[in-house]
Amino acid sequence: MTNITSPSSDLISLPSWLRSPIGKASEISQVQKIIKNSQIHTICEEGRCPNRGECYSQGTATFLLMGAICTRSCAFCQVDKGHAPMALDENEPQKVAEAVKILQLRYVVLTSVTRDDLKDGGAFWFVKVMEAIRNINPTTEIEVLTPDFGTGKDAFNQQRESIKTIVNAKPACYNHNIETVARLQNSVRRGAKYHRSLNVLAMVKELDPSIPTKSGLMLGLGETKEEIITTLHDLRRIHCDRLTLGQYLRPSLEHLPVQKYWTPEEFEELGNIASSLGFNHVRSGPLVRSSYHAGIDH
Repeated sequence: MTNITSPSSDLISLPSWLRSPIGKASEISQVQKIIKNSQIHTICEEGRCPNRGECYSQGTATFLLMGAICTRSCAFCQVDKGHAPMALDENEPQKVAEAVKILQLRYVVLTSVTRDDLKDGGAFWFVKVMEAIRNINPTTEIEVLTPDFGTGKDAFNQQRESIKTIVNAKPACYNHNIETVARLQNSVRRGAKYHRSLNVLAMVKELDPSIPTKSGLMLGLGETKEEIITTLHDLRRIHCDRLTLGQYLRPSLEHLPVQKYWTPEEFEELGNIASSLGFNHVRSGPLVRSSYHAGIDH
């Protein structure tokens, strides 16, 4: 079994294909100013996404709901953790809706920190924000990227009820990232489970087959090509429609080290395999992230 905390992996240098500019400075500066003035959060900024300038220029952004502190401690993620979660801001739905209008966004992705402290994991909050956006931006389409909602005494039923709450609000796409292969779940996604994540996507299709589902993996944590392909088969078995594959980049020395930088050619090969399995939208490349080209693929 690969040791994903091996110090030797810190010596892997960043390859040339990952040394690219962050994006269009003008779009980044404009959105950063509006976000700061509105006192809201985006995963584009919290996660320092390398594609944010491109997405902003295309009229797409990903808002981070329910504060910026997560109740879990995934070993790959840059979002803040280890503190008490923030109180819900009752004005957040309206703030996000107004930011969408100011930025003239045509396609919005709503994600959140994991809120295991809330009874339904915050599913009701996703719907409140969706309603606020639609109230003043009726033509804007909304994709959701949710946590697994799978904790508590009656975890399975609670998960289903939370997902049903969001499905009933009719998002343009329902995304939940499985993040990595089954073998590495415990080390990479502390508090999450492989089959629990598959359940999220399966439940969406059971509740409303018309809603496209989407998932994504980070590569470079010690997974093998065979394990990736097995994961793709698992996702297609539950009729997952869309897929993103991207390179894991270590946010800091406190996070898991990179075990391998997959080449653009390897990403292209994996993308072709995914397409051959029946995914109808595939984005596969070193800098691809969960919401990359989300507005184009819908």
